[in-house]
Amino acid sequence: MTKNDWFPNDDWFPGENSSPKRPFPSFPFRINKGLLVAGGAALLLLVLFPALAEFYTDYLWYDTEGYGTIFWTRLFARVPLFGAGFLIYAVLLWLNLSAARRNLRALYPEQEGLLGAKAAGFAIAAAALFLGVTNGAAMTGEWTMVLRYFHGTPFGEVDPIFGRDIGFYVFGLPFWRFLHGKALNVVFLCLVTAGGAYAAFLLPRNRDLASLSVPPRMRNHLALLASAGAFLWSAGYLLDRYNLLFSPTGVVFGAGYTDVHAELLALNVLAVLAALLGVSLLVSLLRKTWKFSLGVAGLVVVSSILLGGVYPAIVQKYFVEPNEFDREKQFIEYNIEATLRAYGLKDITLRTVTPDDSITWENVEQNRDTINNIRLWDHSPLLRSYKQLQEIRTYYNFSSVDIDRYAFGGQYRQVMLSPRELDLNGLQNPTWINTRLEFTHGYGIVMNPVNEVAGSGMPRLWVRDLPPKTEVPLTIRRPEIYYGEKPTSYIFVGTTVKEFDYPMGESNARTTYEGKGGVPMGSLFRRILYAIKFADFKILFSDVFTESSRVKYHRNIRERLSRVAPFLFFDHDPYMVVFDGRLVWMQDAYTAADGYPYSQPVSLGRGQTINYIRNSVKATVDAYDGTMRFYIADPDDPVLKAWSGVFPGLFRPLSDMPAGLKGHLRYPQDLFNIQSEIFRVYHMTNANTFYNKEDVWDRSSSGDGKTTLEAYYVNMRLSGEEKSEFALITPFMPVNRDNMIAWMAGRSDGDNYGELLVYQFPKQKLIYGPSQVEALTNQNSEISAQLSLWSQRGSAVIRGNMTVVPVGDGILYVQPLYLRAENSELPELRRVITSTGGKVAWGETLEESLLRLLGSSDGQAGSSFRPVEETPMRPARPEGEPAGLAALAREASDAWDAARKALREDDWEKYGKEMKRLELVLKEMQDISAQN
Repeated sequence: MTKNDWFPNDDWFPGENSSPKRPFPSFPFRINKGLLVAGGAALLLLVLFPALAEFYTDYLWYDTEGYGTIFWTRLFARVPLFGAGFLIYAVLLWLNLSAARRNLRALYPEQEGLLGAKAAGFAIAAAALFLGVTNGAAMTGEWTMVLRYFHGTPFGEVDPIFGRDIGFYVFGLPFWRFLHGKALNVVFLCLVTAGGAYAAFLLPRNRDLASLSVPPRMRNHLALLASAGAFLWSAGYLLDRYNLLFSPTGVVFGAGYTDVHAELLALNVLAVLAALLGVSLLVSLLRKTWKFSLGVAGLVVVSSILLGGVYPAIVQKYFVEPNEFDREKQFIEYNIEATLRAYGLKDITLRTVTPDDSITWENVEQNRDTINNIRLWDHSPLLRSYKQLQEIRTYYNFSSVDIDRYAFGGQYRQVMLSPRELDLNGLQNPTWINTRLEFTHGYGIVMNPVNEVAGSGMPRLWVRDLPPKTEVPLTIRRPEIYYGEKPTSYIFVGTTVKEFDYPMGESNARTTYEGKGGVPMGSLFRRILYAIKFADFKILFSDVFTESSRVKYHRNIRERLSRVAPFLFFDHDPYMVVFDGRLVWMQDAYTAADGYPYSQPVSLGRGQTINYIRNSVKATVDAYDGTMRFYIADPDDPVLKAWSGVFPGLFRPLSDMPAGLKGHLRYPQDLFNIQSEIFRVYHMTNANTFYNKEDVWDRSSSGDGKTTLEAYYVNMRLSGEEKSEFALITPFMPVNRDNMIAWMAGRSDGDNYGELLVYQFPKQKLIYGPSQVEALTNQNSEISAQLSLWSQRGSAVIRGNMTVVPVGDGILYVQPLYLRAENSELPELRRVITSTGGKVAWGETLEESLLRLLGSSDGQAGSSFRPVEETPMRPARPEGEPAGLAALAREASDAWDAARKALREDDWEKYGKEMKRLELVLKEMQDISAQN
């Protein structure tokens, strides 16, 4: 091989007759090797030290939080994966390229100078090392899947086609798929690199590809690699058989008739043919002929087309579709059974009830515990009220409203509450001192009962202000919130700078952190580490740090929990509980999988789907010191058992949870939404009914403005039960219809926790759905006229969510109405609409609305937790005083001043009365203006 074969007309080709080498330029000074080594070491340290700082501070965080073993388990799981990946890729690729080099040296001795040079060996080693490192690093990302495989436990259930335990599909199949994919990748890289090296020498010598002759050495090498690829190809077909159980193309999710009777046959035959191809390639090495191998390869290609494509299409078109239900019935039943099991719906309790046409006042009196806890405040209007009334300073923020229940004075009350978190974006002067040392935490909560109103349509606040004031027996000794939904940045506590605690008129209360949360960082070494980690060198040069200083980071509760248990899925709505004088976050967590055969998958968004889920874990985070605890809520879940084996000691039994916290467990919203979405279809357990979709339910109202009705928590007495309980419920309507056909409840209290109940109504009886009741409301002349009048006056009318509440053997519908002035963000609860049996009424309170709807047996309302709002009367005007606009204007001004004074004094009852008086005066002024 000459230089012209590679580089025609290139005078610089390093072959024969090459031009003389140019001398390397000399330096005018002597190079100090020690200095060079020191400079290289410093450069290496500059690159490595930030990574080491990140590694060590990461360990410090885990160790301080009490989860150091989690850190090391995760690390040691990655190291073997990297080592295995590196060795497999690097060694096999080095052997492969070395074999190619050896063959080329034997075939082209004239190129010994090129092929035998040390540079060629270094290039091969470098390529093998590079591919080994990159692929080894890529394999470390699969540590959760590998650990789950080695600690997997049986489900105790088998698939109906292959008879394998479900654990094989959840734990085993992903692992074998992973190994198979990596093996194929190695063989492919070996084929590409060896083939590329051979082509580089063959193609320049054989311009005519038709006459290309491959030397036996090359052919044997490539045939050996191709044989390995064929055997792996065969193994892939065998694994593909199990994927049929996750086929999305049939009548239902999972293998259908065509999959089992045509696709499965094709995969078995193709697996045999691919293995035969591998054997034929090995035999060809000995027989020196390739005709048989080429024939088998052609047979594999033709069979994959005919068996893998044509044959299943013929079976589907001419054998299945003409008798689809008969052919698919068995597989529909498999899908129904698997889906109900995978989503925890197999043991759901179904009750058929025939509700009364309407409820009576006697029902109201008998179910006072339910009536007294009907929610009149929606999340959005209440959150606006919280923001306007209780944020107090721009740097405080209420992110969301939570729903819970507490026992006060022996009575079970449903409440809504929100933590007052710190929002650094609201700081007027966001200096380093302010954002890192002084403004470090939120403070306290706001709480109100779900059904009470105080003062001109405002929520009655049981817990409010700074420091917290309470109207109920609820003690908050640690109102500081260092950990929550809002915090994302790092802060320092225990410094010489006193932390801002809460505002006190013209001054501010100050505090010093007294807990154990955060990583100690009093030493200079740790300050250096954190200065590098956060790229914040004020940490290094500031003189505010002491021996007791601590740094708090990863303060967002979901982020904290995810760092300890990244394999869990977390509910979107953590909620705060007041427990033993402290504020504690409760977070529902799920184990999930996408490998349950025949189970219908659901989308979680962002391209992620699952078809198995359990609420296996209840997590808590202390808002003051960040202490995390993980409690086992479902000890029978095989997925959780696997993770318990991976991380022994991470999960505690639910019996270890304090009773005061256990009383606040609730059925999780995300799980309930998934289950209700599945059950609206899979309540049809009869295959024929399911196939025809005869009885599909819906959680959405029909019509142009179709919206999904959100599930809601209620404190109620379920039909057939003796006492009220906290439950999450949602109604169902027939698809494309508005009447209600059923409702589902997830129970949250005591021994009944986690149970699902579904109450079905007779199909021949009309039970109004929420949208039908809303239509009846719109047809009510009194209501529609008043709504129009409010709108004409510039007020925004906000319709709250309609709540469907079973009361006795009847159904009560409740919808709050809010008014918001044109230039105000503060909504006021003005009316409560109630309906039952096709009748609609409204009133200023729920009690008044019920009285107008039902009347009372004795003409009086029953005892209840009455809203404190009463319709105030304007004081009588002195005799002889004119009722002109000037006098009314003075009276309006007096009412406004009195209302503002009451607001400053936290006298909500007086505030409401004065605002109502102001409204009446303004209305009278408007009437006088209209007459003139």
